[in-house]
Amino acid sequence: MKKLASLLVALLLLIGVATPATTAQAKSKKSNNIKVTYVLKKNKKQIAKKKITLKKNSSVMKGLKKGWKVSEKDGFITKIDGHKQNDKKKIYWTYTVNKKTVNVGANKKKLHNKDHVQFKLSKYEG
Repeated sequence: MKKLASLLVALLLLIGVATPATTAQAKSKKSNNIKVTYVLKKNKKQIAKKKITLKKNSSVMKGLKKGWKVSEKDGFITKIDGHKQNDKKKIYWTYTVNKKTVNVGANKKKLHNKDHVQFKLSKYEG
């Protein structure tokens, strides 16, 4: 009977010790993720919005590809979810992060938690 009681106590101790470690690991994994809001617009009309969970230091492109089907050529986005640019009409995809214009490719721009990315398909007026 004493052996059974000792075995039960040992088992409970092992379970009690293992549970906090598992919880700590889960918290550690969560802290490696960020949540980013993506919005797609065609001219001024919003056509899509998603919250995407990514690993820290992920690029804008990684999140975009996680949420939609994307085509690109020479590092430039040419089509998102069936909406494509038109070179002849000078209609292109551009993007901002936290309402600030970005002048690097979407595959190079790194994201942070709670960033807001907006892609817009519109006529280039430059």
